[in-house]
Amino acid sequence: MKPIDDVSGDVLDLALRIHRELGPGLLESVYETILAGMLLSAGYPVERQRAVDIFFEGTRFTGAFRVDLLVDNRLVVEIKSVDRLNNAHAKQLLTYLRLMDQPVGLLINFGGATLKEGVRRIVNGHKPSATSRLRVNQISDGFAQ
Repeated sequence: MKPIDDVSGDVLDLALRIHRELGPGLLESVYETILAGMLLSAGYPVERQRAVDIFFEGTRFTGAFRVDLLVDNRLVVEIKSVDRLNNAHAKQLLTYLRLMDQPVGLLINFGGATLKEGVRRIVNGHKPSATSRLRVNQISDGFAQ
């Protein structure tokens, strides 16, 4: 099994290729479809629009939310196609990670002129250091800056 940082690096590499070829402006569903297909071709198990149940005060709520992609059964990928990411997007992904008990998520915004400003790596108690291309300078409240 590949380390999670390698998996997230592979996802990011493919996302960069997609953004370079297609550019910004398409619907999130288009980027999701293409990224999922490329990840499957690379040999990763991928679930699209996976419904997630939550338990609250002893009650199960079926399909309470959906994650865009679950890669390798452990990396949550949330795709956006907006002008700019905001703190609510990062909080959404962190909440998904906590509720699913997953270590790492990628928030990828295909809506900007370049993908560099549109990628956030969110961690949920994940300790290993990231590769240099994924490392962030600051971490506050669990959100990569």
